[in-house]
Amino acid sequence: MKYIPPKFETLSEMAAIDAARLTEDEARAILEKIRWPEGPVCPHCNSKNVTRIQAKSNTVRDGVIQCNECRKQFTVTVGTIMHRSHITLRQWVQAYYSMCSHKKGVSALQLQRNLGLHSYKAAWHLAHRIRFAMREEPLASALSGTIEADETYIGGKTHGGKRGRGAPKKTVVLALVERKGRVRARPIETVSAKELKGAIRENVDKGARIMTDELGSYKGIGKEFDGGHKVVRHGIGEYVRGENHEIHVNGAESYFALLKRGIHGTFHHVSKKHLHRYCDEFNFRWDERKTTDGERAVAAIKGSEGKRLVYRATT
Repeated sequence: MKYIPPKFETLSEMAAIDAARLTEDEARAILEKIRWPEGPVCPHCNSKNVTRIQAKSNTVRDGVIQCNECRKQFTVTVGTIMHRSHITLRQWVQAYYSMCSHKKGVSALQLQRNLGLHSYKAAWHLAHRIRFAMREEPLASALSGTIEADETYIGGKTHGGKRGRGAPKKTVVLALVERKGRVRARPIETVSAKELKGAIRENVDKGARIMTDELGSYKGIGKEFDGGHKVVRHGIGEYVRGENHEIHVNGAESYFALLKRGIHGTFHHVSKKHLHRYCDEFNFRWDERKTTDGERAVAAIKGSEGKRLVYRATT
């Protein structure tokens, strides 16, 4: 009997589908269609001359495919963050969709309950692998147009003493927000001029215009960009100015509000070691905010190819 792929071939209508009811074959068909829209391609030699391996019962054997060129066998998970995972494909699809559809993220403990995983460790590693799939490649195009640059402090509550800049035991996160576009946010060591300006130079096109608050470390950056540098002075209660109210960093503030609500309300505590992974997750959802939950999940699954994150690397 010829194998007929299930009807769920993409995640674009996943909002209307109960992901918990997916079978393993349906989940495999979704992943294969997303990774190979024109049919399976060998991850070892890129050949399209492949054959599905048939079991004695004349059914497909767990999605195993053999390349007729290099003679190697593979499945849809080979060469992705799902490679050698003991988690079922159905659970992977559920996890992708869940992490892409929750605006403030979903905790590993919640994933463990929803997916029926046997350990918290498995759910935690699963979530970090999906965050790695969401990560934008370092050679992606530079931010352009009007760029808002701002920084915030992530960590436990400070009882007495300094707050904000200079607060102890907190990690600095810098966000570069492309007005009506993408975001690049990552933890940094200090708010020194060298580090802040270096991050802007690395990620922003020279034709851009830079918006910041009055932090002295940004002083002089406008000389390096065609659009110059505009400052909004939060210290005197100024949050927007200019003839068209265009001078502000409200986009960066909105990003930080989402990040902080996710960390404090969903994850409760995020270590400095793993904070960059959570930034990758929130960056991805910000960049994909104008798409549907299903389209966002498709983008995350596409981002899993060519990436591996073993448990030892995260611990």
